[in-house]
Amino acid sequence: MGFFEIFFHPQGWFYLLLLSILEIILGIDNVIFISIVTDKLKVSALKQRARFLGLTLALIFRFVLLAMLSLLIHLIEPIYSPWFGEFNYKDLVLLAGGLFLVYKSILELQRGLKHKAELALENELSFRSVVAQIVLVDIVFSLDSVISAIGMVNGMQQELDANPIAIVYLSVLVSMLVMLRFSGIISDFIQKNPNIKTIALSFLLVIGVFLVAEAFKYPFPKGYIYFGFGFSLFVELLNMRARRNKAQ
Repeated sequence: MGFFEIFFHPQGWFYLLLLSILEIILGIDNVIFISIVTDKLKVSALKQRARFLGLTLALIFRFVLLAMLSLLIHLIEPIYSPWFGEFNYKDLVLLAGGLFLVYKSILELQRGLKHKAELALENELSFRSVVAQIVLVDIVFSLDSVISAIGMVNGMQQELDANPIAIVYLSVLVSMLVMLRFSGIISDFIQKNPNIKTIALSFLLVIGVFLVAEAFKYPFPKGYIYFGFGFSLFVELLNMRARRNKAQ
């Protein structure tokens, strides 16, 4: 079956929808990080440009990883060390990205506790610095996202009796277009609501701890993390509505 002929299969579009939703969910943490780090740019046009560049780079990284499946398989092959035991290059990437997320989240949470006068004295981050941070996190999240998507390929390949890589490519593209469309709305919503920003930073902190644990072969089901974040967000939205009703 050809590269695009799989979309004529009755279940091809179902798997496209399923994978697109998965990629959007896995990309939420990326969008949240980009929204928070771009807030350091004072010019609105630069914030929008940084968000667009960050998500575009994430899309490119995912496509490059998909095009280099043989390299990706090599990255997850075990390597043995007399000091660290069994590990692989993916573990190193996850460890570095997890530690960076933990550091950045704690730094931003501490920043949220500072007085406005103290915040005014802080230097604005440069556009290059923001983009560099986005690139680092994009690499980590892209690797995690693509490996999760590829994990579903074997099951789809057996059921569809064809190579479903075209569905994976298109699902990544669809998810990125959706996130590009709503990233500005999400960013503005987070920045206008301090409690939501605190929940988002706590979510990133947990994701960072999760990545470090996964690097040391202690995986934790991601569903619990996303459920906890979703539930906390739901409760805060109820509180926001209650506060608005009292103010009327």
